Formats: sequence, structure tokens, C-alpha cells
Amino acid sequence: MPFVDDLRLPCDEDELERRRFLALLGSGALGLTAAGTAVVVARYLEPDVLDEGDGRFEVGRPDALPLGTVLVSRARKVYVVHGPRGFYALSAVCTHLGCVTGHEPGQDRIVCPCHGSTFDVTGRVTSGPATTRLRRLSLTLRRGVLVVDTGQPVGDDTVLEV
Repeated sequence: MPFVDDLRLPCDEDELERRRFLALLGSGALGLTAAGTAVVVARYLEPDVLDEGDGRFEVGRPDALPLGTVLVSRARKVYVVHGPRGFYALSAVCTHLGCVTGHEPGQDRIVCPCHGSTFDVTGRVTSGPATTRLRRLSLTLRRGVLVVDTGQPVGDDTVLEV
């Protein structure tokens, strides 16, 4: 049986309609793919910067935080502690791999949920894998209100005495 090139044969109307439909379907699929690719490329080229402001925020009045209080701000990733010597602020970001830690009030410790590092409420490492303490942040008193500046690290023993 000889090979017949059926593409050269005249097509009936049903065959032409089917071919038009398949061509339209294929063109539509290619168009959607091109549009999706263009969106992904545009999102990739556009800077994706989160403006977090200047990093300063008010915590509250010092007399509202009794001695031994650990105020947790998960949204700001900060702990404000009223210790025996005064007030200080700690970053809630673990120094091991940057996970956000959590405070366990019953045990009076700070724990990283990712890899199990633990810190005391002064920020010192009590068990690893973290090897460096939590960063202390600037804490000042402005117009009778405690103000934390997350962009301003301070020394490990800095305390605001009020």
C-alpha cells in the first residue's frame, strides 16, 4: 500500500473547522504561556523591598511593666525585659540561622523553634546550636515612654535604669 500524503488532498468543511479550532487552541495556550512568563519576569526585575520604617516604636510607660516582665512583640521581633537593674530590649531573631524565637514564661527562657537553641532572658545562650547571644537593642525613655530602636544595637550589658 503506497503512502498517501493526505495533507495535499482537499479537505472537507468539517476537517477545516477542526484544524482551525486546534490552531486557535494551540495559539491560545502559547499566548497564556507568554503572558505568564512576562508576569514572572516583570516581578523578578521589580525590586521587592519591604519598607519597615525607621525601626523605632513605643513600648509603653515603664511603670506599666512590673519587675520580671518580659514583653513580647512578635510583629517587631523584640523582647522588652524589666530586670533587676532596669529595662533592656532584645532582638527575637535567633543568632544561629535567623529564626524568630519564642518566650516560655513558665521556664523564663527564650527558645528557637527551628533548631532548639535556648537563651536566658538576658539573651545569653544556655544551649546550642547558637553560639552568640541575642542582640541587645537601643531602649530609651522619651516623654515618659519606653522607645525601642531596632536599627541601633547596643552593648551586651546596656540597661536603662528608670
